[in-house]
Amino acid sequence: MEQKVEIIRDGLTLRGRIFKPEVKKCPVVIMFHGLLGSSSDDVDNHQFYEITNELLKHNIASIKFDFNGHGISDGKFSDMTILGELLDAAKIIEYTKSLDFTEDIYLLGHSMGGVVAGMMAGYYTDIVKKLVMLAPAATMVDDANRGSCFGTAFDPVNVPDYIIPWENDNNSKAWGFMFRVNKTLPVYETTKLFRGKTLIIHGTNDDAVGVIGAKRYREHMPQNTEVVLIENEIHSLDAFAFDEVRERVVTFLAED
Repeated sequence: MEQKVEIIRDGLTLRGRIFKPEVKKCPVVIMFHGLLGSSSDDVDNHQFYEITNELLKHNIASIKFDFNGHGISDGKFSDMTILGELLDAAKIIEYTKSLDFTEDIYLLGHSMGGVVAGMMAGYYTDIVKKLVMLAPAATMVDDANRGSCFGTAFDPVNVPDYIIPWENDNNSKAWGFMFRVNKTLPVYETTKLFRGKTLIIHGTNDDAVGVIGAKRYREHMPQNTEVVLIENEIHSLDAFAFDEVRERVVTFLAED
């Protein structure tokens, strides 16, 4: 069963979909997309689409929302920050918790969505049972402190009002406040509060997000955490190893 859903967060409508197997009760995986990504577009995010379909075979539901300023949800990208995404995620978790078929709640995120998933697992350690982070963008803290955004340099002390990560792409104009926040974001300190089972997958040829972030997570979360580094794989984890990624994720979420 597929169902379109909407929730309101501080006047913004967040839009998404539920994918549910034909059972009365089941675990639910909440999926968080990355920066400038979308969970509503199956072409743009085919990884989530394929993982969702495989999870249904194991009687596991999925919920996928677009963050504010992304996809079909309200808001402008130029107004978003990770603080807003954390607020979005809190509403999504509370909504998922309220559904009559929800058994356990798992979180899965890619890139910046991976950072959000990790931090929310730390905030909701009493509710979240499992955590998957795919190429988590934890090094965005390092990037903000040295004044770098996907190759665009800026003064980290005198942060400009807006930064365009990619040249001549005004649609991706990012609010300077996002980078002011990122400089002091407690990524590892918050995520390590989560004591449940955790799977982290990262490609060693990721030129968007430093793989050192995945290694730091392992240092901060030595228990119940598996870190899989795939040699020569890229940020999207689909250059050649996505079948392996999908199998690892589904097996991890489906096992007792």
